Amino acid sequence: MDSTHSKSTSGIRKPTGDLFDPLRAPANASNHAGLSGPTPFVNPQPPETPADELRRIAAGKRFHTVLADPPWRFENRTGKMAPEHRRLARYSTMTLDDIAALPVADVVAEPAHLYLWVPNALLPNGLQVLEAWGFKYKSNLVWHKIRKDGGPDGRGVGFYFRNTTEILLFGVRGKNARTLAPGRRQVNFMATQKREHSRKPDEQYALIESCSPGPRLELFARGPRKGWSVFGNQSDEYEPTWATYANHSQAHRAPKSDTRTKRKVG
Repeated sequence: MDSTHSKSTSGIRKPTGDLFDPLRAPANASNHAGLSGPTPFVNPQPPETPADELRRIAAGKRFHTVLADPPWRFENRTGKMAPEHRRLARYSTMTLDDIAALPVADVVAEPAHLYLWVPNALLPNGLQVLEAWGFKYKSNLVWHKIRKDGGPDGRGVGFYFRNTTEILLFGVRGKNARTLAPGRRQVNFMATQKREHSRKPDEQYALIESCSPGPRLELFARGPRKGWSVFGNQSDEYEPTWATYANHSQAHRAPKSDTRTKRKVG
């Protein structure tokens, strides 16, 4: 199955048809089709909501596996961890209610698996979203962020401990929802180097593909992926636009600017 790309809406659709357009009409034009008076008012099309976009991407397809890395909003939005940090300005976020309201239940087929990334500080929120999407929590996988030498990467942040891990919640819905045979031999642990802020390890894809059946959908994807349908405003094309680590996921591509690796920040 080829990947399906999400296209974010960037504005209101322009009206089409035979409507009077003062920007294109002659300077002395005061009427259209023999009618005088002001330019006719046209109701603009409302922008596409995330829920509408998700249903459009699904296009009637039903998925057995969903991977999601939502743009969680932190209460402390000025801290270094917050995506909306005023100086770092990484990406916009969504409220918990907006994430939970996505119609994920409408685009899955039972039995179904959900893999949901959640920051340590927002674990209760992750469990709430998992339930709102119609899944039952069963287990989790832990990503341990390591240095080149294999030791813990202590550049993480946190108010109580310096975080070197993130959690991937695993939930199911429907009957006979066990993982595939390889999953029963798979340990719930990944140890890899981290890259740009919030980027998750590519090793997750092989793990998920071996443990959970298709069709597969990635929510809030960063770039397309073969064999997956993808959703999110970075799913068509992705490149970090903030200062980050030199080994970021798009480092193999020619950079569009030199701002990404000036400072070593997460």
